[in-house]
Amino acid sequence: MKTLYLVRHAKSSWKHPKLTDRERPLNKRGKKDAPFMGKLLKKRGEIPQLMVSSPAVRAHEIAKAFAEEFGFKKKKVRLNSKLYLPAVNDFYGLLEEIPDNIKSLMLFSHNFGITDFANKISDVQIDNIPTSGVARIDFESDSWNKIKGKRGKLIFFEYPSKYCNA
Repeated sequence: MKTLYLVRHAKSSWKHPKLTDRERPLNKRGKKDAPFMGKLLKKRGEIPQLMVSSPAVRAHEIAKAFAEEFGFKKKKVRLNSKLYLPAVNDFYGLLEEIPDNIKSLMLFSHNFGITDFANKISDVQIDNIPTSGVARIDFESDSWNKIKGKRGKLIFFEYPSKYCNA
């Protein structure tokens, strides 16, 4: 069995208009929501073996916040440019790079790609993965390479506003 967590980056700041899209950091709400979601997952025992993030600052910051909550070293989070503004095939390409000894994987990325990918591989359609949203999808597979063209089972779909008025 393979467990895939898809995480959309937390709310980003538009405070500094000269920053490029990749350079935008988290805003105040994003800095609150990121550790909240990390704590929620840790409390449930939902801790992946491997975490891979888009290199965009806002995605990497939420990944580091989750890593901290999970007790991982922040440098354990891998960066992969395929997760920056991805298409569905970019996700599949990344999965092909994951060794099969990894049973659970958490990807930090962006919309619309992350929602499109969730809908391509899940048995349930999601209108939108909101910022800091997490979808867990399980696959009856022994290899990440065998996921393409298959649908996994959506185990949960969580996001901060389910728990607070974010």
